[in-house]
Amino acid sequence: MGAAQLVILFLALATAVGAPPSEVAVGALFTYDSTIGRAAKLAIELAVDDVNSDGKVLPRTQLNLVPQDTNCSGFLGTIEALQLMEKNVVALIGPQSSGIGHVISHVVNELHVPLLSFAATDPTLSASEYPYFIRTTISDYFQMNAIASIVDYYQWKRVTAIFVDDDYGRGGVEALGDALALKRAKISYKAAIPPNSNTDVINDVLFKANMMESRVMIVHVNPDTGMRIFSVAKNLQMMASGYVWIVTDWLAAVLDSSANRGLKDMSHIQGLIVLRQHIPESEAKDKFISKWNNVAHNRNITSGLNSYGFYAYDSVWAVARAVDKFLSNGQQINFSTDPRLEDSNGSTLHLSSLKIFDGGEQMLHQLLLTNFTGVTGPVQFDSEHNLVRPAYDILNVVGSGSRLIGYWSNYSGLSVAAPETLYQMPRNTSTSAQQLHDVVWPGDSTTKPKGWVFPNTGLPLRVGVPIKASFKELVSGRGDNMSGYCIEIFNAAIKLLPYPVPCQFITIGDGTKNPSYIDIIRMVAANSLDAAVGDFAIVRNGTQLAEYTQPYIESGLVIVAPVKHVTSSAWAFLEPFTLEMWCVTVALFILVGIVVWLLEHRTNEEFRGSPRRQVITMLWFSFSTMFFSHRENTVSTLGRFVLIIWLFVVLIITSSYTASLTSILTVQQLSTGITGIDSLVSSSLPIGYQAGKFTKRYLTENFNVPLSRLVPLNSIQEYADALNRGPKNGGVAAIVDEKPYIDIFLSNYCSFRIVGEEFTKEGWGFAFQRDSPLAADLSTAILQLSESGQLQRIHDEWFSRSSCSSDDSEVGATRLGLGSFWGLFLVCALICLFALLVFFIRVCRQYNQYSSSEAAGEPSTAAADPVLRQRRPSRLGSFKDLIQFVDKKEEEIKKTMKRRSGEKDSQAAGFSYAQSVASA
Repeated sequence: MGAAQLVILFLALATAVGAPPSEVAVGALFTYDSTIGRAAKLAIELAVDDVNSDGKVLPRTQLNLVPQDTNCSGFLGTIEALQLMEKNVVALIGPQSSGIGHVISHVVNELHVPLLSFAATDPTLSASEYPYFIRTTISDYFQMNAIASIVDYYQWKRVTAIFVDDDYGRGGVEALGDALALKRAKISYKAAIPPNSNTDVINDVLFKANMMESRVMIVHVNPDTGMRIFSVAKNLQMMASGYVWIVTDWLAAVLDSSANRGLKDMSHIQGLIVLRQHIPESEAKDKFISKWNNVAHNRNITSGLNSYGFYAYDSVWAVARAVDKFLSNGQQINFSTDPRLEDSNGSTLHLSSLKIFDGGEQMLHQLLLTNFTGVTGPVQFDSEHNLVRPAYDILNVVGSGSRLIGYWSNYSGLSVAAPETLYQMPRNTSTSAQQLHDVVWPGDSTTKPKGWVFPNTGLPLRVGVPIKASFKELVSGRGDNMSGYCIEIFNAAIKLLPYPVPCQFITIGDGTKNPSYIDIIRMVAANSLDAAVGDFAIVRNGTQLAEYTQPYIESGLVIVAPVKHVTSSAWAFLEPFTLEMWCVTVALFILVGIVVWLLEHRTNEEFRGSPRRQVITMLWFSFSTMFFSHRENTVSTLGRFVLIIWLFVVLIITSSYTASLTSILTVQQLSTGITGIDSLVSSSLPIGYQAGKFTKRYLTENFNVPLSRLVPLNSIQEYADALNRGPKNGGVAAIVDEKPYIDIFLSNYCSFRIVGEEFTKEGWGFAFQRDSPLAADLSTAILQLSESGQLQRIHDEWFSRSSCSSDDSEVGATRLGLGSFWGLFLVCALICLFALLVFFIRVCRQYNQYSSSEAAGEPSTAAADPVLRQRRPSRLGSFKDLIQFVDKKEEEIKKTMKRRSGEKDSQAAGFSYAQSVASA
């Protein structure tokens, strides 16, 4: 052989070693004769044909499909899967059963063969446990979140879950419970249907579900057996008005697959809400549907195409693209034996035929990098090996078909716009943005169902009622003969409910010692009672255990203390003002009298005369203003200004004095000196409270009152006895209790009064178990009673009985001190000082002019002799002269100044004449 021939042979061998394989085996595992399998089988075959005819993906390699039928059996499906793994497949498409998926996932983990499931939706098939499991459909985790959004949108709080009792059903219901919890709702009853159950078993399960209170039914079963549920529900009259049925995507697959479904079957599912995987409209989708329908018609396939067929089609393409990337990177498809699977002891299972895919990890990596647009939209996987952008259509079954009422997506929640359009907008998950179109509910009703009824278990509502030693006006009686204000409110509200609620009253307490109210609430929380009715205050530690209704009466803690009538003394008229107040008031009277006298003395004849007369006039004028009986008129502007301000001050003083004196002569005085919660807490006196109520905890936790100061009391007789004995005789200084109790107490005992104001604000309500729909419905009934006026009429009937005359006078009148008037007095004093300042400025100015005019009236000789004029000093005047000037009448001063001005002019004229004669 020549050198050239050797080179050619070497190149041929090298090319043969690096060439891609002529075919690649891919397994498919599903049930052929099933709703999902019939659609998936043809879709997978079409996908393989399209891949093999495509020149861009695997151009030199044929995709060889190796299908296996699981025959709707978990055991046979597992065996078939093991047989399929013997054929050296590089990937496995399926299974459609979540149960088989759990088993096969363990196998593919060991053999490193990627598993792509287009129908196993169980959320517990997680990537952390099964790294070789890839879900090419939408996980039920997202579907249950969509259902929870619908439940929350219609404000339902409790649902009944009807599910098949296998991995698929249990996993979905677990995810539903978690999703509802995020919306403050829950599954109140789980109706588990065993797999392959007959009609009788389904009837028993639904009958028990119908006994429960929830009317929101969530159905999560298999497509091939699920339709029987609605036939049974129809016979049990569970498809009537008032029921809500929300069905997972299995029913949409049935409806889409049953092209020739009968009207009889449709009559069983009217008004249902159905979810279906959302597949965006596209040219590729339309092309695939057309091809699928043509082939199905040619093969006489009567079953229609459902959403799982789309996902099966894209699953094949995902595998083909990953294999193409795998081979393009120079990887080889090789399998090796696992020594742990060697046959031993003559086993006939041939486990040694199961081989490990050496390139399985690289193939898994290429699959997780998948990113293309298929017939279902974007095909891309997240870190949990789930498809990105999960979304659902929300359908309403009406007539012979279904209509679209909205969408749900993990991006934007509920909406009436398609998810693919919302992905182009900013994310908005606010409650106001969530919306759906109108729904026709079961029973052909367009009114949103309430979603629950009182459970038809034949057992009445267990209502706990506290029985105490006193306050029979609130709750009294035994058994069915219960009465009282609280009981009448409860019965009136129950009658307004749109459904019957039989009640059984269970009395708690022996009537001699008050029961603990928080213990009764704990009984409700522990399901020993269904409700608690009575004088239950809505407080923090109670709301942590139970659900309360709307308050039917306002309440709050008040203080009641003994009072006494004080006998007036002979000097009671001095008590309205304190000593400081009296002194300052008298001083201000004298000050104003002096100021007005100064301002009026020079211009008003009534303020002139002998010194004795002027003092009397000044004092008389000042004190007579107290009664507005002063006879002297003020003529100066400043005097009138000061008088107006002073009369206003006198009006305030006399009014306050009159009111305070009236209160002192008529008011009842506190015998202990307690005026409110602050003075009560700061004292060391014992405090009474009603045993069993929250008052003890409130005083100790919020005001740090020692337990040694708190005295429990059970009846209004004990209230009165403890207050009458007082702290010195083993009683209490005051009692802290809620206002309604104190109103009842004071209607029987008139020697006590409420001190201060309410220092808490709460109300009384009825307690129910957490998230009980009865609490919300009864709250609505209480509001209806309030709006109709019936709530007030019941209140007046029970709280208007009083043997004491009403006395609205306040307790503990106090004397008025300077602190209440110092601002007013300060303003008056400043105005007086201002008036005096203006007055003295005017007087000084006038005195200066008067002195100048006096100097001008000197003999003309002094004016003519310059030397004498230089020697005579100017007259500045003395303080005595100033006082004399002030004492003069202003009219006389003006006349004198005018006369002196005329004399000055005459002298000036005579001097000028003398000078002219001398010069001549």
